[in-house]
Amino acid sequence: MSEAVLHMLCGKIAAGKSTLSAELGKGAGTLVLCEDEWLYALFADRLETLADYADCTARLREIVGPLCIDLLRAGNSVVLDFAANRPAERAWMRGLALAAGAQVRLHYLAVDDATCLARLKARNARGGHPFQVSEAQFHRITSHFVPPTEDEGFDVIEHPA
Repeated sequence: MSEAVLHMLCGKIAAGKSTLSAELGKGAGTLVLCEDEWLYALFADRLETLADYADCTARLREIVGPLCIDLLRAGNSVVLDFAANRPAERAWMRGLALAAGAQVRLHYLAVDDATCLARLKARNARGGHPFQVSEAQFHRITSHFVPPTEDEGFDVIEHPA
């Protein structure tokens, strides 16, 4: 196994995933691939519903997956700032690391809804994030969130609020 690491991020909206990504991305030889930035640049005009998001992120993964494998095989660590919020998403990401012979680190930001909503409100007020998310959208998206479990086999690095 190489020294390259795939960093995966699990946490609700506004839990601090992008902030942690930026910190992890400061490591030597580490690159950050941010789903929100790619989605906004490529598909902003097509993202109105959760179905739109699912379609666009699936297309994006077709591009980013092989890129991530290539970066890891080249010895770079990658912070995949994509939501690893359900077992299927985490399995896809683990598959990238396995294909590249890289290590995997799952970072879980265990932040409660009230804290996330307060951060989301502040983030929306500041602007600067590619997407504005309403409280209703937060709850709809969060209803699909599944924290990592032991049976998934990850060594989880938990980051409290």
